[in-house]
Amino acid sequence: MRATLLYQAGDVRVENVADPKIQQPTDAVIRIVAGCVCGSDLWPYKSQPYADHPRQMGHEFIGVVEETGAEVMRVKSGDLVVVPFTYSDGTCENCRRGLTTSCVHAGQWGVGGVDGGQGEAARIPFADGTLVKLPVGEDSELLPDLLTLSDVLCTGYHAARTAGVKAGDSVTVIGDGAVGLSAVISAKLLGAERIILMGRHISRTDLGREFGATDVVAGRGQDGVAAVRELTGGTGTDRVLECVGLKDALVQSAGVVRDGGVISRVGAPQYPEVPFGFMEFMRNITLTGGVAPSRAYIEELMPHILSGAIHPGRVFDRTVALDDIAEGYRLMNDREALKVLVRP
Repeated sequence: MRATLLYQAGDVRVENVADPKIQQPTDAVIRIVAGCVCGSDLWPYKSQPYADHPRQMGHEFIGVVEETGAEVMRVKSGDLVVVPFTYSDGTCENCRRGLTTSCVHAGQWGVGGVDGGQGEAARIPFADGTLVKLPVGEDSELLPDLLTLSDVLCTGYHAARTAGVKAGDSVTVIGDGAVGLSAVISAKLLGAERIILMGRHISRTDLGREFGATDVVAGRGQDGVAAVRELTGGTGTDRVLECVGLKDALVQSAGVVRDGGVISRVGAPQYPEVPFGFMEFMRNITLTGGVAPSRAYIEELMPHILSGAIHPGRVFDRTVALDDIAEGYRLMNDREALKVLVRP
């Protein structure tokens, strides 16, 4: 089959790799019908040193089940399924607690002999615990919306949930990427009354307004903090959803949250130390968040998509064929695309 391989920074290739096969009775093999490029894919795209054994890329995808192992009971051949960005057994204590990313058998796509999601097919370990059947066909116009359940929508939702967003709250979302826009959708779903989106890409912040943002602040650093404080009568907002992953974004979060408020960070952190010292301690700021257990949220969020209440697939503003995925990476890296959908 054809699959996307990252050899080193900037060097993405589509090459032939071994076809996936059932290896364990809990496995399934799926034919991928839609995937995408994630913002977190750009970190290795920018920095990975050369590797003789490149990794398969991609962790957000939808596919049709082609084959199942003898112990797979929840899905069958022909089912259209969404694949969370990590696999999990669905039965361990952490899975039962909804923390599927901490499953004792959890793993990442594209490493350890497991296929990635930017290819033509993939072997799915622990298929019963991982895959979620979709009640539509592979030609459904909802496919882009449903694809966001693999990662990006659930990550934005995790930010809002862990921050404790509730009806009447004021919320600041830091970052106008696909996760930030998903966080706007999620804050609105949970009843936030005021949603301030901090971003400076007009096409993205305009989409954020359509998703539910009530205000947009383009300033960064102290200028941005001052603008949010002015909008909120000097207090800041009850909740802050940090969707970037850079140290400056977390510092900015502390600047715009009100005393006693909550910051949830879901941007993959590109810094080793959390810049929270005595001043943040004195303000009783809560810091939460982390990696989103997307499998735990899929069935909760799917009905909002099926009903037409939300359209998170609008974050996909470019579509490329699998053989053109290197251009998809370039478009996102150069900020010419918000999020790229890939059709094998």
